Amino acid sequence: MPELILHHYPLSPFSEKLRVMLGYADLSWQSVITREMPPRPLLEALAGGYRKVPVAQIGADVFCDTRTIASEIASLSGKPELGLEHCSAEVREFAAAADLEVFLACVMVGGTSKITQRVREAMSLPDVLRFAWDRIGIGLRAKVKGVGIRGARPRVLRHLAEVESRLQQDFLFGAQPNHADFSTYHSLWFIRDMGGSSLIDAFPRTLAWMERMKAFGHGKPRSVSAEQALEIARAAEPRAIDPEHRQDTLIGSKVSVTPTDYGQVPTVGILVGATPERWILMREPRDGGRLHVHLPKADFVLKRV
Repeated sequence: MPELILHHYPLSPFSEKLRVMLGYADLSWQSVITREMPPRPLLEALAGGYRKVPVAQIGADVFCDTRTIASEIASLSGKPELGLEHCSAEVREFAAAADLEVFLACVMVGGTSKITQRVREAMSLPDVLRFAWDRIGIGLRAKVKGVGIRGARPRVLRHLAEVESRLQQDFLFGAQPNHADFSTYHSLWFIRDMGGSSLIDAFPRTLAWMERMKAFGHGKPRSVSAEQALEIARAAEPRAIDPEHRQDTLIGSKVSVTPTDYGQVPTVGILVGATPERWILMREPRDGGRLHVHLPKADFVLKRV
């Protein structure tokens, strides 16, 4: 079976969520470093309008959103607890809050001089300005608003207190990590490891848990170019779709699938599959090949075009 290819960039918190998950799963994978913001023409050829990072692919199947990618990692590694669909309602609720409200608060808290320095080291000054303008635009257009600058620090502290109280065992919900641990880790990684914040120092169990998570590493990555990844997709065929996932009344119709929170750019294609957790769109890029793009149903909306 082809290896998972992850399109990501080093400072991306959600990419770190998956990199550490790949480490825990002890998987070999291929790494494509992409730009921090559009335009990303080669990635857009794979994922269509979807503008968030990370994106993953296995051959000609392209996976958008960390929930969908985590499900693929769970399947590849035989660790179902990594897929949110295999977790309890309590875990799903905790992970959802960590991935959205807590994440946005951590981004505001993590805006330190150290993270500014890291951004300037990673990008040219014109790109830094474009990046800032891009993120401001995302925030202004987002339908889900954060807690605001004044509310960010108290929200993060409440979250840290809850995490600390949960860590009576090695991980948040037991002796082994599940999806919620990785959803929680990436935001705290951003404010501590990337931003150099001392906010977590008052929570010793959380600090020890972060070290356990960090020790998983990133698995076994191998660098490939975006051009190589695109050629892999062109040379492959999308995997077969189970007949039971071809029963939606819109199968065969041209549709758009759009995030409802932020980065609300639609991906357009022919609906060829619908599982309880995801939609699958068929796209045929102008430069050849046939792709299946997998997008989650949660926090996304499908419309007939």
